[in-house]
Amino acid sequence: MKRIGIIGVGEIGRAIVDGLYDRGDDAPEVFLSPRGARAAAELSERYEGVRVCPDNQAVVDRSEIVIIAVRRQDRHEALAGLAVADDKIVVNVMSGVGNDDLRRTLATDAPLVRAIPLPAIRERRSVTVTYPSHPVVDSLFEHLGGALPVADETAFNVLSAVTGTLTTHYRYLATLTSWAAGHGIASGDADRYVRGLFQEVGRALGDQTRTLEQLAANHETPKGNNERIRTTWFTPANSAALAQALDGLLADLTEPLHAS
Repeated sequence: MKRIGIIGVGEIGRAIVDGLYDRGDDAPEVFLSPRGARAAAELSERYEGVRVCPDNQAVVDRSEIVIIAVRRQDRHEALAGLAVADDKIVVNVMSGVGNDDLRRTLATDAPLVRAIPLPAIRERRSVTVTYPSHPVVDSLFEHLGGALPVADETAFNVLSAVTGTLTTHYRYLATLTSWAAGHGIASGDADRYVRGLFQEVGRALGDQTRTLEQLAANHETPKGNNERIRTTWFTPANSAALAQALDGLLADLTEPLHAS
């Protein structure tokens, strides 16, 4: 694909453009909507092949793949009246918006593919879940760190719910930093130490030969510090509360949208 359009230039839209242009001379032309005007202008100044279009219809008309990355609550305003030819490919990255809902909005027979790109695609380090599998879309995300096609929308929604834990992880790290600072460690030193500690943990995740349970066991000694915190803080009740929160999110993601 040589022409890609993005409607909604927020964090994910910016990450997609950065990841595409990390490929160098083989990068496609990218057409951006005027939504997110500041980010779109910055990207067009940074990359020669990126252009800001006057409106969303121009993005659709000039592109072979159209990535829709607006917020779910803004979709009706952003997409109202768009004419999407059947030979386009539409990638839906709106959280909680199924393809049936999007097809009704666009009134098109073009292929629709849901995807969950994450900000790390800008460094091409994140696998993107897709449904249904489509060779062109899967190839696009393979260039951005990898594609993970799933069999049905139920599986897609489960992994979408898991994605909702991302900022909880950051808040967990921030809490560790605040706790250390509250016990006399300079906040900058605490921040630096916690970042370094968990960057090493992140690198260990690249070892595909060990399961997550094995990685946990390998970082823990019997009756040691890690075992103590895991068993006294991450209790069965704590684990059940997390599962309950994920079940609630999954239910919301699965429920058909109407006028929301």
